[in-house]
Amino acid sequence: MCGIVGAVAQRNVVPILIEGLKRLEYRGYDSAGVAVIDQACCLARTRSVGKVRELEGRLDAHMEGATGIAHTRWATHGRPATENAHPHICRKTVALVHNGIIENHEALRRAQMQLGYEFTSQTDTEVIVHEIYRRLEETADLLAAVRAALPSLRGAYALGVITNREPGRLVAARRGSPLVIGIGIGEHFIASDVAALLPVTQRFMFLEDGDIADITRDAVTVYDAQGARVERPVRHSELSADAVARGEYRHYMLKEINEQPRAIADTLENRIGVDQVYAEAFGPAAAGLFADIEAVQIVACGTSYHAGLVGRYWFEGLANLPCAAEVASEFRYRKPRVAPHTLFVTLSQSGETADTLAALAYARELGFARTLTICNAPESSLVRGSDLVLMTHAGPEIGVASTKAFTTQLVALLLLVTALGRSRGLTAEGEARIVHLLRSLPGQIEQILGLDTAVQAWVPFFTNKQHALFLGRGTQYPVAMEGALKLKEISYIHAEAYPAGELKHGPLALVDADMPVVAVAPNNTLLEKLQSNLQEVRARGGELFVFADSDNDIHEDPRTHVISVPPVDDLMAPIVYAVLLQLLAYHVAVSRGADVDQPRNLAKSVTVE
Repeated sequence: MCGIVGAVAQRNVVPILIEGLKRLEYRGYDSAGVAVIDQACCLARTRSVGKVRELEGRLDAHMEGATGIAHTRWATHGRPATENAHPHICRKTVALVHNGIIENHEALRRAQMQLGYEFTSQTDTEVIVHEIYRRLEETADLLAAVRAALPSLRGAYALGVITNREPGRLVAARRGSPLVIGIGIGEHFIASDVAALLPVTQRFMFLEDGDIADITRDAVTVYDAQGARVERPVRHSELSADAVARGEYRHYMLKEINEQPRAIADTLENRIGVDQVYAEAFGPAAAGLFADIEAVQIVACGTSYHAGLVGRYWFEGLANLPCAAEVASEFRYRKPRVAPHTLFVTLSQSGETADTLAALAYARELGFARTLTICNAPESSLVRGSDLVLMTHAGPEIGVASTKAFTTQLVALLLLVTALGRSRGLTAEGEARIVHLLRSLPGQIEQILGLDTAVQAWVPFFTNKQHALFLGRGTQYPVAMEGALKLKEISYIHAEAYPAGELKHGPLALVDADMPVVAVAPNNTLLEKLQSNLQEVRARGGELFVFADSDNDIHEDPRTHVISVPPVDDLMAPIVYAVLLQLLAYHVAVSRGADVDQPRNLAKSVTVE
């Protein structure tokens, strides 16, 4: 979703703001802008539609300032257009950038128009800058003006506000949208994401929901939602500026696919012993809490939801626990019956997904026994709001299409399943077997990445196609769903996934020579059933592309293409085969000339409903 960068320094901040925007491009956007207070204490602003490089090309060479804000916008209210791009300015005095949605913007707009305010955009954001200006006229103090304006806003926001009346000051506020403060020496910064500020600092302060921060070159003062001054801890990030660079890779997505062995190894580190999973990895009191759990409810969005669907099979099959998995945006609007002692599990890469956060808040109202999150962002809202946490140590994931976040979520789920299964009949031998398989997993993924050339050989069969069908059975059905999602979101090929046993219930009508059918076929108890389903495709003239265990009896013919996969235990198969589907989607997207890392209309982190 939209990205914010801001700075107050003793030097020209324009290069810092532009570099920060470039590092937030992965979040998805359609326009960008920057505003600074120049040496004459005037607000100078440049905005453009398109990429940050286009904004950079439009900057006046003389545009300089020691206080400024910048933004990448993903259109919600108002089409992608220069006039709708941020920052927004009121009467050449107050400039503002905003992430989120103001739900009551229409009522505010009508009231402000009656007061004589002119609107130059169709955005909901413009009502905020007018409201702050109105309050500034009353108080002559930027912090007081922001404080006075916020109660009139209904919705979600992260804000960066500056005024040329107080040129060395930046006020930030957040409710429902993430915002971080970068701590420097004689300079301070704000951003939506740590990644934006890594070139200038590795020390960060994470604002809590409802916080307002008063920021100057020399100090940061934070006030909580009740207006009380509070201290937020300053944390040192282990990330470096190079950690979010592409390096030798053509795209971030390819880099992140290849980082999966390391990401999985890091996620397992200090969580498993020789033959057991450490329940303490979920929190000091986790072992005792887990013993009382009688059911699991998983809630997530997108790729994380697919991971949750795989987890459902594992919770029921290994831990003997009833489990439901649901899309967060649906869960939060129904009235579920909560069984006693149910663990509420959320999955998220960013920890800031609006629907998942709302579902977590709803879960507390519904009376779930405990909440646990599996997340890749340690200071995120989801992590701070959950009773128990297991971090996936995947590192920064820049590509919009999630790859290593998905596979590390699966690993984390398996750790949780094992820890919960102990009191539900999972034997010590069974736990030791799972631990052994997890230890060998990074090496297996390395081996799978060696099939990249074979995957590329399939690309010509997909490049000019408009539709594709993905098939799987058991735990491979959610993997097929994930493969279809990857293909559609980065190559723009319409792709759907079905349980292979459902072919005769509709999808078979679509099968013809122009629709490639992709199947994942590990060697498991459902293999014979799957092979019968594949025969149904062959009989209708369909063209099959099968990732098959090398021990399987699936052979190539003119209409059947097979990539032989080294044998893998059925428990690890969802993780291993997911990597192959990621590679297929990536190479097809490249062949079609698509913007792999920033696909159209999509954002990395969906921080508004």
